[in-house]
Amino acid sequence: MTASAMLGELLTLSMMAVALGMDAFSIGLGMGMISLRSKQIFIIGLTIGIFHVFMPLFGMLIGKVLSSHFGEIATLVGGALLLLLGGQMIRSSFQEDDKPFVMPVGFGLILFSLSVSLDSFSVGLSLGIVGARVFLTIALFGLASTGLTWLGLLLGQKVQKWFGTYSEAIGGCVLLAFGIKLLFPL
Repeated sequence: MTASAMLGELLTLSMMAVALGMDAFSIGLGMGMISLRSKQIFIIGLTIGIFHVFMPLFGMLIGKVLSSHFGEIATLVGGALLLLLGGQMIRSSFQEDDKPFVMPVGFGLILFSLSVSLDSFSVGLSLGIVGARVFLTIALFGLASTGLTWLGLLLGQKVQKWFGTYSEAIGGCVLLAFGIKLLFPL
């Protein structure tokens, strides 16, 4: 492979990593509107980054076999999970209890990370077919999604201070919007 071809592949994969990470950023922005400690933000970003490593890796390994069938299902499941999480956040924002129904810890963090990274699984399926470099792909996807998630969560905290008690409902609306976007692409 020539140097220009390797540079082209690096540039293409980097743009894909940032594009996939922008979903994590946007969703992190919504989730950041609930009160989170710095340690939670660190763990959430790291967990989403790990999911953005393993989901495309699994997708790339499965590649040709399931690409045409499973890519669509993964997107639908991701959209449904985001709708569920967003709806729960909105519902809990109108309850007396200050604690949200779904917190990004334990099983809630797994659901959150899975919903954010399912699209990277679908991309991994496609990249497995074209023979993209596995290590380079998963490293770029993991780094971009981790960094962008942290940025979204931190900005979400700032926005939360501006909107006060309505911030969780706004964050839920953001998650709902991305769920709808996944389920009903234009």
